[in-house]
Amino acid sequence: MKRSPLRYLGFLGLLGLLSLVTSNTGFAGFFGFFGFFAYTRLVNDERLQINTGRAAKNAFVSMVVAYPAILVYGAFVPKAAPEVYAFGFVLVVAMQLLIFSLSLAYYER
Repeated sequence: MKRSPLRYLGFLGLLGLLSLVTSNTGFAGFFGFFGFFAYTRLVNDERLQINTGRAAKNAFVSMVVAYPAILVYGAFVPKAAPEVYAFGFVLVVAMQLLIFSLSLAYYER
């Protein structure tokens, strides 16, 4: 039985330890990747691969919709543009991970 390769995303959680060393709280968000270790017990079958693709599609579509909207907003607020772009990028990445995880959990039930 092959195990799901999604479990390897859990190792990105180790980057969260940099928040303790560097005092940069931005790295603390990486601790959320430890949740991907829960996929260790899933068997990598055809159904999981199809559901992973469906969940990835949902996350990709959300990014395609949200990030251009943030870019347009940043273009019309020139004083705050660098902050808007930085916050927007972080927001889109977090949103993608959340949508992927929730979609995969929904499809796998």
